[in-house]
Amino acid sequence: MLEIIQNYWILLLVGSWPNGPLGGFTATLILAFLGMALSFPIAIMIGIARTGVWKAPRLLATVWVYAFRGVPLVMIIFWSYFVLPRLTGIAVPAFVTALCAIVVYESAFLGEIVRAGLQGLPAGQAEAARSIGLSYGQTLWHVMLPQALVNMVPSIVNQFVSTIKATSIVYIIGVQEVTFAAQQVSSTEVGKAFQTFMVLACFYFAVCYLISLIAQYLERRIHRKQKGAA
Repeated sequence: MLEIIQNYWILLLVGSWPNGPLGGFTATLILAFLGMALSFPIAIMIGIARTGVWKAPRLLATVWVYAFRGVPLVMIIFWSYFVLPRLTGIAVPAFVTALCAIVVYESAFLGEIVRAGLQGLPAGQAEAARSIGLSYGQTLWHVMLPQALVNMVPSIVNQFVSTIKATSIVYIIGVQEVTFAAQQVSSTEVGKAFQTFMVLACFYFAVCYLISLIAQYLERRIHRKQKGAA
């Protein structure tokens, strides 16, 4: 394992960059971060629709959530890979294809986190806001969402961990992230597949464990603040 790290750490970390596209674990983190960031606005709309009073948006949001949570990410990746070029009429880069698939997939999971965050607030919060003359939209924007977002932070961080691990599947369409780099190392170092993928597992474990610790810290801090406010 140490030999694999010594000889290929640059490939595993940044891929063929600067002589080629940025890849490796850096590309994995960028893909996961962009997927979470771009899916979150969609998730907020889904969460609001799922808890809203209008039937049509609530139904559409429910269909979106159950449809994409019930389908494996690899299928969404393949749909994006074949559908996006037909819709745009141009060759879509593999990274963009994977990003679109992850955004769609993660928005369904984050939408449920937003819904749970909104529904977890005391009913008196909305009633008090409406009693002083705030509209439904103003109540959501100024009262409910800020409080719900604070409560959602640990769940969002944990979902980021899941997203990092989920990106490992995008190598099948040629995205040069860390699993793709590990495949290249395994092809070069014949007979050392076990060592190569153990190094890959250690990469994932180290980063995901660190982020999980951050989520636990945030959860404890939020709990202490809520307890103190009470």
